Amino acid sequence: MTLKLKQGLWLWTGALALMLLAIIPLDGWTRGVGVLIVVGSVALARVRAARQAAQQRELPGSLDEFALPPASYGHPVVLVCGDGLSSLFGFDACEHPAQRLTEQGCYLRVARVQQLPGLVDSVMTLRPQWGGQLSVMLIVNPGEHINAAALAGQVRTFIHQVAQTRKRGFSLPLLLVSYQQSPAAKGAWFSWGAGQGQCNILQAGASFSPEGWYRQSAQSAVHTQRLQAGIQLNGAAAWLDEQVLAHFTCREGRQPVGLPLVWACTLVPALPGYVPGNLWRQWQRDKTALLDADVAVQVPGESLPFPDPLLTLLPRQAQPSPRRGAMVIAVWLFAGAAVVALTSSAWQNTLLLRQVSDDLRRYTSIASTARPEQPEYARREDALNVLREDAVRLDSYYRLGAPLALGLGLYHGERLRERLLTTIAEHRQPVTRPLPARTARTVRLDSLSLFSSASAQLKPESTRVLIDALVGIKAQPGWLIVIAGHTDAVGSDEHNLQLSRARAAAVRDWMQRMGGIPDSCFAVQGFGKSQPIASNDTEAGRQANRRVDIRLVPEVGACALPTAGADVQSPVANAAFVY
Repeated sequence: MTLKLKQGLWLWTGALALMLLAIIPLDGWTRGVGVLIVVGSVALARVRAARQAAQQRELPGSLDEFALPPASYGHPVVLVCGDGLSSLFGFDACEHPAQRLTEQGCYLRVARVQQLPGLVDSVMTLRPQWGGQLSVMLIVNPGEHINAAALAGQVRTFIHQVAQTRKRGFSLPLLLVSYQQSPAAKGAWFSWGAGQGQCNILQAGASFSPEGWYRQSAQSAVHTQRLQAGIQLNGAAAWLDEQVLAHFTCREGRQPVGLPLVWACTLVPALPGYVPGNLWRQWQRDKTALLDADVAVQVPGESLPFPDPLLTLLPRQAQPSPRRGAMVIAVWLFAGAAVVALTSSAWQNTLLLRQVSDDLRRYTSIASTARPEQPEYARREDALNVLREDAVRLDSYYRLGAPLALGLGLYHGERLRERLLTTIAEHRQPVTRPLPARTARTVRLDSLSLFSSASAQLKPESTRVLIDALVGIKAQPGWLIVIAGHTDAVGSDEHNLQLSRARAAAVRDWMQRMGGIPDSCFAVQGFGKSQPIASNDTEAGRQANRRVDIRLVPEVGACALPTAGADVQSPVANAAFVY
C-alpha cells in the first residue's frame, strides 16, 4: 500500500473518531481530551508512516533508481535468491537488485536473502498492481557447496524470510532451481511439481515425458547423451529431495512454507562457481563408491540460462489494486463507527424514554383528588412541574431537531411529547369547598416590589411588603398557605418556570423564618407564564403578570401555628386582598 493511501486511511480513521466523539454524550472536559488524543494519534501515525517509507527507500536494494517495466506489464516477476547470481545478472553492484527482462518474464536479483521482505515492499510501492505476478526463485547448485550444514542454514534462512513476507499478505509461489554441470542435453529443463511423481521435460517450447524425450532423438549419440542426462538428473532430484526439500516441510523451529510449486534442474556445460570436493561429488561417492576425476570445466564468457520455460507453470492470480484494498478497509472502518454510533444513540433514546415514562408514572400515581391542605397535593404539583420541564425539553427537540446523541433515525420522543402535553393540559386544580363570605382570600404581591429583574433574591426594601402580607396570613391561624409564582412571557418557558418557582420558594422561606410558621403549612408552586391576568403585549400587562399570589385555604387545623410573640400592626400597603 502506498504512503498516500496509508496516510489517507489514518485521516479517515481520525475523522470517524471525531464523529463518534461528537455523537457520544460526554462532558466538555472528556470530549476535549478525546479530541486532542485523536488529533495527536493521527498526526503521529502519518509522521511514522512517512518515516518508514523514507527508511525503506534508504535500505540496500531500493528500486527507486531502476527503470522497472510499466505498471501494465503482464508477465511474471521473479525475485531470484541463492547461488549463481553473478552468472545470471553479471558482476555489477552486488548490494543492488539487478534486473533482467526476457521474453517470458522479469527477473530481479536479491543479493542477500535478508533483503527479500524489503524488496517485495519496494516493488509493491512502485508497482502495486504486481501483487499477483510476484514469485520467488531459490537457486541451489550442489556443485558450489562443500558444507552441508552451511547449505541447510542458508535454506532455512530463506524459508524464514519467505514466511515473514507471506505474513504481509503476499502469496509468493516458490520455484527451486538447480544447475548441474554436464555437456549433455543443453537447453532442456527437467521439472517436478508438488504432488507430481513423474518428471516433465521442457525443451524448445514443447513438453515431453522421459520416455518420449528419449525416443524423440533419432541420432544414437544424442540418444546416449540423453540417457546419461536422465541418469544424472534422477540423482540430482534425489539429492534435492534429501538435502533441500526436506527443510521446506520440517516443522521444527521456524514456520514451514510448504513445498515449492515447481523444482527443476538443467544441465549446463560449465558451472562458474564449481568447487572441487563439492556436495554433489560427495553424494555421488557415497551412493556409487566410484572415484572419478573432479575437474571443473571452464568456458570463457559462459553464463547461466534463465528458467523461462518454467514461468509458464506459475499460476496467474488476480490481485486487487491497493486503492481498492484501501477502500475496503475504509468501508469496514465506517461500518464499525456506524455500529458504535447507532448503539450509543439507541442507548441514549432508551434512557430518555425511561426517564420521561418514570416522570409520567410518578405523576399519575398521585391521587388527583388530593386537596390543597393534604401533603399529596404538593407532591402532585412537584411532579407536574417536572413534567413541564420534560415537555420544554422535548418541545425544543421538536422545533430545533433532535441532537446527534439521540438522532441517526432512532429518536422516538415525539410520541412521549404528545403524551406529556395531553397530561399537562388535562391537569385541573382541585375544587375547594365554598367558604363563608370574607374568609377566603388571596394576597397578590407585585414582583417588582420584591425582586430585581430576572432574580429570585428578595430586595431589602421588600420587608415592609412581606410584613403586611404576613399580618393577613397570621390572622387566619392553622390555614394552608399556597404560594404561587408567575412571570410574563419574556424569556424561554423553562427559564420562566424555574424563576417563578424560585421566587415563590423565597417568599415561603422568609415567612417561615420570620413568622415561625411550620413547613407543613406551605405549598409552593411555579406557573411561569402559563396563567397571565393581563395581556403580555403591553408593558403594563407584563408588569401585572409578574406577581406572587398567596392563597389561604380555609381548613381549620390543617397545621399548627406557634403563638405569636409579637403583634405587628401595619397597613397592607402593596398587597391586594381579593375576596
